[in-house]
Amino acid sequence: MSPMSPKHVIAVVGGATAGAEAAALLAERGVTAVVFEQNPRPYGKIEDGLPRWHDKLRLKEYQTINANLDRPGIHFVPCTRIGRDVDFTELVRSWGFTAVILAHGAWRDRELPVEGAEAFVGRGLIYQNPFIYWFNHFTEKGYDGPRYEIGDGGLVVGGGLASIDVIKVLQLESTRAALAGRGIEVDTLHLEHAGIPATLEKHGLAWADLGLRPATLLYRRRIEDMPLSEMPEGADEEKQRKAESVRRRILEKAMQKYCFEVKPQRLPLSLLVEGDRLVGLRCQETRVENGRAVPIQGAIEELRAPLVVSSIGSIPEPMKGIEQDGALYRYADLSIGRLQGYDSVFSVGNVVTGKGNINASRRHSIEVSEKLISSFLGLGAGDHAQEDQLWEPVLEAADRAAERVADFVGRQPLLPPAEVDALLARVRERQLAVGYDGNYGDWIRRVTPQSAA
Repeated sequence: MSPMSPKHVIAVVGGATAGAEAAALLAERGVTAVVFEQNPRPYGKIEDGLPRWHDKLRLKEYQTINANLDRPGIHFVPCTRIGRDVDFTELVRSWGFTAVILAHGAWRDRELPVEGAEAFVGRGLIYQNPFIYWFNHFTEKGYDGPRYEIGDGGLVVGGGLASIDVIKVLQLESTRAALAGRGIEVDTLHLEHAGIPATLEKHGLAWADLGLRPATLLYRRRIEDMPLSEMPEGADEEKQRKAESVRRRILEKAMQKYCFEVKPQRLPLSLLVEGDRLVGLRCQETRVENGRAVPIQGAIEELRAPLVVSSIGSIPEPMKGIEQDGALYRYADLSIGRLQGYDSVFSVGNVVTGKGNINASRRHSIEVSEKLISSFLGLGAGDHAQEDQLWEPVLEAADRAAERVADFVGRQPLLPPAEVDALLARVRERQLAVGYDGNYGDWIRRVTPQSAA
């Protein structure tokens, strides 16, 4: 059926939190939104980047995303990766959209900056994004992705919130396996919530009784420099000391609850290799000068481990047709996320910043940030009770992006009915190609995996 009047139609690349929020706001203003999602389900980092113990947050965000996408005026196109299934330049130039919003996040791990490291991916070296994806999905029926042997005594290179999640996975899985070997079955989510010492105590055990080596987190600067909570802009010396104290307190709580160790001021220097496997890292000690990690000549330490997980940040996937500045996309106007060379392409979320983890808003005070970050890491009295507040900046940014697009769209000519028809016919053709019949609720029920439990 042809539209009764001219319309604006925008494309949203990425259906997770930021993309779904922007699409919903535009739909409320009468703009038709077409949401292209690379996966069967649109949950992005919520599903694949947050460890599965964030179960309440994940469920809440799933419901919010579903409510946003399952509404009139929004066309969902799953299993469609822009740059692979649909050419980006063609999407922008030829499909006929009034505007395009990029909200597809940062999924590519920054390479571990050690010569020769890439040759050992899957042979002693794992990156954060595939590692957490494995942890979230390996218990599902029908999972056919890579499987990893955790062992004990692993190394994590990082220092931010995401690296704390990674090292928690190592500790929880090695502890669970050790208890299973003693005939004690413990659920991972329960172990994360209660903590390792408290769980062991219930069974008359202590960490030392398990005979496990703790995983170790390597960070190039001081513990006080770890980006676990925000440093207030323009902070004076007293506020800086307070922020640094918060960071140390957060880390120490996590170490106590999950029994891992930290080696600050360690810079990975070279690989330790035996046969065809990576078996550890040779590290150089550093001193911190003006916020920079400066190597100390001759201060070398060899750290052996059965597994090294690199958690040093995420960046957007390169896409043909998009210019880059180093690892990030090139923007003509970063303040509004306008892509270089494309007047009608806007951006929102981690695809702009290259950050793949969740950070507290700079508007929060140090005290509030500590409370929220502790909740996110499962360290507060109510554990993960307040972690959903960390999503507020994401939603606010998506709303601002949608407002910018709405302002841009409002200045563009409406698409004639025939052009809208042709565009939506092309959208329906792609939907049918991936088996999507247009019923969002039925599709989500069909593609939701069953747990192996």
